[in-house]
Amino acid sequence: MPRPLPQAADESVLLVQLSDSHLFAEADGKLLGMDTRDSLRQVIEQVLQEQPRIDLVLATGDLSQDGSADSYRRFRELVGRIPAPARWFPGNHDEVPVMREVCAGTSALEPIVDFPRWRLVLLDSTIAGAVPGHFPAEQLQLLEEALEGAGDRHVLVSFHHHPVPIGCAWMDPIGVRNSAALFAVLDRYPNVRVLLWGHVHQEFDEVRKGVRLLASPSTCVQFTPGSEDFCVSCEAPGYRWMRLGQDGSVETGVSRVTGIAFEVDYSVKGY
Repeated sequence: MPRPLPQAADESVLLVQLSDSHLFAEADGKLLGMDTRDSLRQVIEQVLQEQPRIDLVLATGDLSQDGSADSYRRFRELVGRIPAPARWFPGNHDEVPVMREVCAGTSALEPIVDFPRWRLVLLDSTIAGAVPGHFPAEQLQLLEEALEGAGDRHVLVSFHHHPVPIGCAWMDPIGVRNSAALFAVLDRYPNVRVLLWGHVHQEFDEVRKGVRLLASPSTCVQFTPGSEDFCVSCEAPGYRWMRLGQDGSVETGVSRVTGIAFEVDYSVKGY
């Protein structure tokens, strides 16, 4: 089992979520017209200005757009500026074998993170070569065992794809395809407090059976909430911060950068 990471004296846990960075092998690669390396750099600058103490950086998938080793090395270099441990997991654009190669010898891909009063369980919801998500039996077993072994810790579970509809007609079909199997496990454990994901490039905040359901902006382009068809929003890149209290409480917010201007290039398909 993982050894608990240290916490500050107030015993809360401060997480920073970075999601859907979509980096390229090329340093100046652009997604839908936005320079994704530069936008991530600016988001990290904002994190460093706003968050004096961070316990963990959580990168919730689609770190890369092209699955290249160079893109993951660039992500590691940029995120390494934040003085905190980091954990990654894949999204539908990521190449898991390449991620493992780049992260070899580190703890970046470990699926369970323990703090004295919280356990984080990080799952892989990806299907190789496909856009939607799915939890295979081994991931559901990992989840079950992690929840069973959490003891009196509160639990946050995180993965890339959305497990509930978010109100975007074009995006709802490309979430988790077997969310009923996921919730069949989660609903048996009352210590689960939060589900956190990426993929949707927008904010989402609801409650299901007492569990907070959260999604977050991308560090690059944003998608328009409530859109019927694929649509890029004018909102700026950003990140989510979360303060996890020792009593199971969750305080969270989204911070966005300013001053990024770009012209949407809709000739790019499949984002």
